[in-house]
Amino acid sequence: MKFVRVSSVFESPFHLPCMLQTARILPSRLFLTPCAPSTRRWISGLSSGLSNHVEISGVRYPTDAITNVTPAILGKLPLRLHTQPGHPLSTLRSLIEAHYPDYAHLSSLSPLVTPYKNFDELSFPKDHPGRAVTDSYYVNKDMMLRTHTSAHEVEVFRAGETKWLLTADVYRRDEIDGSHYPVFHQMEGARLFSADAAGMRECEEDNARLRQQLARSDIVIEDVPHISPTNPVQPSHDPRHAELVAKNLKLSLNTLMLKLFGGVAGSSSENPLRVRWIEAYFPFTSPSFEVEVFFQGKWLEILGTGVVRQATLDTAGVANKMGWAFGLGLERIAMILYSIPDIRLFWSTDPRFLSQFEEGKITTFRPYSKYPSCFKDVSFWSPKDQPLHENDFCDLVRDVAGDIVEDVEKIDNFVHPKTGRTSMCFRINYRSMDRSLSNEEVNAIQAQVVSRLRDQLGVEIR
Repeated sequence: MKFVRVSSVFESPFHLPCMLQTARILPSRLFLTPCAPSTRRWISGLSSGLSNHVEISGVRYPTDAITNVTPAILGKLPLRLHTQPGHPLSTLRSLIEAHYPDYAHLSSLSPLVTPYKNFDELSFPKDHPGRAVTDSYYVNKDMMLRTHTSAHEVEVFRAGETKWLLTADVYRRDEIDGSHYPVFHQMEGARLFSADAAGMRECEEDNARLRQQLARSDIVIEDVPHISPTNPVQPSHDPRHAELVAKNLKLSLNTLMLKLFGGVAGSSSENPLRVRWIEAYFPFTSPSFEVEVFFQGKWLEILGTGVVRQATLDTAGVANKMGWAFGLGLERIAMILYSIPDIRLFWSTDPRFLSQFEEGKITTFRPYSKYPSCFKDVSFWSPKDQPLHENDFCDLVRDVAGDIVEDVEKIDNFVHPKTGRTSMCFRINYRSMDRSLSNEEVNAIQAQVVSRLRDQLGVEIR
C-alpha cells in the first residue's frame, strides 16, 4: 500500500495504494470493465482449444467478460522463485525467517484467490482502484491472482497462527521498465497479543528485551509518535494497549532493519545505520507507518506496517486479540542488497546470473554483459468505443516478446479535435539480458505486436 502508484514491484503488501491522498480515478479505470471480445477470445483459447475456459494447474476455470489473465502470466505461476535454493529471493526470505525463528513460516499458498478475499476481507472500499481490471489479473469475476500477500491474512489468523511470516508471488498489471514486473514477491509478517492484562505484560516484556538489544547496536532511529490525531488508535482499542503494540512493531522491525542492512552497510559507532519512521495510511491497519533506511547515500522506502484493524480479526473469528502486521517487497530489498540493476534478471536462467549466488550469502552482482538496445515505435488510433489502457498494451507486448523488452514508453498521446479519436504512440526498447538481438529478429517480433494489437485490441495502426 502506497499512495502514489497503483502498483509496483517495489510495493509491499502494505503498498496497494489507498489513493486517498494523490490518485485520481480516471475514466478508463472502470471497475470490472469487460475486456474487448477479441481480447477475450485470445485469453480464453489458453486451455487446449476450449473457448470458454482457462486451465491452471490442471483445473479448468470458466472465462467471462472480466477475464484478462494472459499466457505469459500463467506461465510464471509454477516458478516460485522464493523457493529456489541459491536464488537471491530465496536467500533473502531465509534471512528474514531466521530473524523470526519462533514464527510460523508459510510459503506454499495458492496464488488464486477470490476478489472478496483479496479486497473485502481487508476493508478495501468498493471503488478502490486496485480492483480494476486495468490493475489486477482476473481469471473470471469470481477468481483472481492475488495482488498482495495480505490476501491470506484472514485465513492465517483464522487457522490460529499468532506469529507468522508468509512469502508468496503476487501479480499486478503494470508498466514495463527496469523496476516493474507483473509478477513479484512479497513477505508479510504478523504478531498477535491477547488484549488483556496478561497479553500486555507479555508485550511490555518483549519491548524491554528489544530495547536492550537495540541499545547495544549501532543504529540511529528517527521516530514519530506511536499514536497521533493524524494516525489514530482504532475506536475499539484501548489507547494504552494500542501504544504498547505499536511500540512492539517498531522495536521488532528496527531489529530486522539492523539484521538486513547493518552488516552490508558496515554500521559502526562512527557511522550507525539510520532508520526513520513515517506516518502512513493503509486500509487494514491503524495506526500505520512506513519505514525507510538511509543506505548508500539516500533514503530508501523498505516496508509498511501498522496495528491490524479489528475488523480483520473479527472477520477471522479471532476474539480478544490485537497485534501488528508488516509487508515488504523482496525484489526491492534484493535489488538494493545485491546491486541487481534490472528486475528481469531475477527471472533469468542464464548460468552467468545464477552461478553468482549461494544460499545464505549476500554478494554483489557482477554484470556479465550489456547488449545494445533496439527501439521500435508503434502508433495507432484507439478503438472509439473502448479506450485502450496502457497496461493492456504492456500485457500484450509481454505476451509476445517476454523478457527481451527492457521498457515501454508512451511518447505521444493525441486527441483529434474533430473526430474525438485518441492516437497513441509507444516506444518499445528491445534488449536481451543474455544475447544480442538481430534487427531481423526484432522486426519479426514487432510485426507480431502490431498484428495482435490490430486483431485483439481492435486498434487502427497509423
